[in-house]
Amino acid sequence: MSKPVRWNPDVVAPPIGKYSHLTSVPEGSQMVFLAGQVGNDENGVLAESAEEQTVLALRNIEKLLASMGATPADLVRLLTFVAGTESIPGFVAGRDRVFAEWFPDGDYPGHSLAVVAALIRPEIHIELEGWAAVELRR
Repeated sequence: MSKPVRWNPDVVAPPIGKYSHLTSVPEGSQMVFLAGQVGNDENGVLAESAEEQTVLALRNIEKLLASMGATPADLVRLLTFVAGTESIPGFVAGRDRVFAEWFPDGDYPGHSLAVVAALIRPEIHIELEGWAAVELRR
């Protein structure tokens, strides 16, 4: 099955971060929406730093994709919520670590980042949602 196609037309400025402006979903795919993932492990233990929470949240997304026979290459879009500007450097470091593995060619999905006052618990620094184009199962 083909993967989502991403591109950055020159009708607007290039992306200011690690994302693509446009992504198309291949025929024969269904959109799957991944609920917000926080930086906890398989036992529910939350990592302490924003960087480690980011890595674990992205690994949780990777595991959810794998459960459907998909990979991070199937991601269409991500949305990140960061609790306070002080968590941004840790988020960027964690994202860069995982994205270097997931997208070594720089073909990133769409991605938005919102800085919020807080998340559901004060010890949660980040939350990531995802959208993926996954092959239809018939």
